[in-house]
Amino acid sequence: MASNEIEIDGVCESYPLIENHGVIGNMLTSALISIHADINFMCWPHFDSPAMFCSLLDCEKGGHWRIAPETLRSKCKQTKTKQSYWPDTNVLQSRFHLVESVASVIDYMPVVDGKGSKWLVRKVKGIRGKLDMKMIFKPTFNFALDKHKMEKTEFGYNIQSEPTKINLDLISKIPMTLINDGNGGFLESVFTVKENDVVVFILKESFDSVDLFPKHLYRVPEDIGKLENELFMGTIFYWQKWLEKCTYKGRWREIVERSALCLKLMTFAPTGAIIASPTCSLPEGLGGPRNWDYRYAWLRDSSFSVYGLIRIGFIEEAHAFMKWLETRCAEAVYDDPKRSMPVRVMYSIHGDDKIPEYTLDHLSGYRDSKPVRVGNDAINQVQMDIFGEFMDSIYLSNKYGSLVSYDFWLHIRKMVDWVADNYQTKDEGIWEVRSGKQHFTYSKIMCWVALDRGLRLADRRSFPAPRDKWTKITQFYGSKALDASTLIMSLVFFMAPSDPRNLATLEAILKPVEEGGLVANSLVFRYNLTHGHDDHIATDGLDGEEGTFNICTFWLIESLTRASVVNKEYLVKARLIFDEMLGYANHLGLFSEEIGIGGEALGNFPQAFTHLSLISAAFNLDRVLSGKNHSNS
Repeated sequence: MASNEIEIDGVCESYPLIENHGVIGNMLTSALISIHADINFMCWPHFDSPAMFCSLLDCEKGGHWRIAPETLRSKCKQTKTKQSYWPDTNVLQSRFHLVESVASVIDYMPVVDGKGSKWLVRKVKGIRGKLDMKMIFKPTFNFALDKHKMEKTEFGYNIQSEPTKINLDLISKIPMTLINDGNGGFLESVFTVKENDVVVFILKESFDSVDLFPKHLYRVPEDIGKLENELFMGTIFYWQKWLEKCTYKGRWREIVERSALCLKLMTFAPTGAIIASPTCSLPEGLGGPRNWDYRYAWLRDSSFSVYGLIRIGFIEEAHAFMKWLETRCAEAVYDDPKRSMPVRVMYSIHGDDKIPEYTLDHLSGYRDSKPVRVGNDAINQVQMDIFGEFMDSIYLSNKYGSLVSYDFWLHIRKMVDWVADNYQTKDEGIWEVRSGKQHFTYSKIMCWVALDRGLRLADRRSFPAPRDKWTKITQFYGSKALDASTLIMSLVFFMAPSDPRNLATLEAILKPVEEGGLVANSLVFRYNLTHGHDDHIATDGLDGEEGTFNICTFWLIESLTRASVVNKEYLVKARLIFDEMLGYANHLGLFSEEIGIGGEALGNFPQAFTHLSLISAAFNLDRVLSGKNHSNS
């Protein structure tokens, strides 16, 4: 059995299911923690930094941090695990239930006075009986490419990796043993917890010491319990206070609030950028090549996030991201022949466009899903739709209090005018196909949105704009492609929900896949890989299969909700699909990008696009079910 395999009731689990994880974070980075309290993926110190734990991408070579009962590996011991978030927070608790004892591992990244610290706290607590626990701390820096060294210190161990310039301290009252493995070693500790016992492990940057607190109050590790309690209470208070701003009080409050907390976790506080997902290369199809790096800020995803956050009261977060968008708009380049668009499809969380894609051939991939990719070559693609999402978020933000300055408008007008001159350009589309550029319907719709929102904003604020030119272009329409992204038509007011063309598109998508539609038992494929969009486009340029796309399912729900103005049966169907869809969330209410044929989570996890579309669908569906008018923003 591999060194990091887990065996429960005789079942060997080298790779825990993607959905069997929770996520913690500090608005700088995050960590995925399995129901067995294993940290299986974590980049440090930022979301897009190289991973120091990546056993999800290779169970042998990738590192992990495990804290679990020693009996977890025994076939003769009954062990049950439960995992939950501390109410209204991103503090995670993994609980082990044995016949005669219970213990829990509480994980969080401290947030003190609203600021995320570069610390990770793991607290083991005895609840009932007596339990022998084992801790294994095995980092593999830079996706298991770089070696490290560990040295004993007064309070624990110092861990350094020179190539990645990482210098960390792991501190605890519990003795730890350094085990040499030829790669810098790993730490191991065996200890016992009884009822009410607490054992604390703190991983922190060496130069980010207890400056957050008066040093004379603490002697680490003598007062580690007191220090941890301060960190814990401060972090709990921060998340609960933040969530109080949520204005959604509808039928699905719990899942909406969890989605909001998830989106907040995926916000990079120093810049306001919102990442698509905190993981990379988790497969869209097991064993296939559809493995991408989502640890960056897509203009599209982030712009949709503005809508979701504004809808449920998180105005400050939306405004912070608008500042990030304004900077990208001001940096737009229009006279470089090497660039096909004035802005990039995505940016790093720091705002640059240096995201080269390469493969990590030494890693086997999640359940042998190769290649393992880092970086994303889609940054060089033409995706004309991003201007529509960009302008929609600016328009909504202006409407809800973040007024667009005249200087910002000058940049906006230049960009919208560029769209007016280039909207007929072929592109790779929202799904980032690698089979060549086409005239994608969704891209044309969103170009229309860019022009429409430009006109609306100009009228609302009396800004100067070439109104005649933009107005003429918004009258263009035409395409027959069947793609789930066309569900966006009524959501962005490109077409009235009652328009026969919208209803015909909706009915076509609702058909089963075998009949040329996109729906399989309430779940929606983004397009039909078998039939293709047209005779000359058989695939998206990639081998392998993929699951249904969660965002497309939520788009379908919202489209049905809006179309219920002409057919009440659509509203019944919308609620049925929504309730069924919630059944595919994991035990913590988190969603990945896709759902596989067996109901398993696929793709990077958790996924911002999924959670923001859930918020939007829940908001509008609840509004209509309550007898209120459809949202007009």
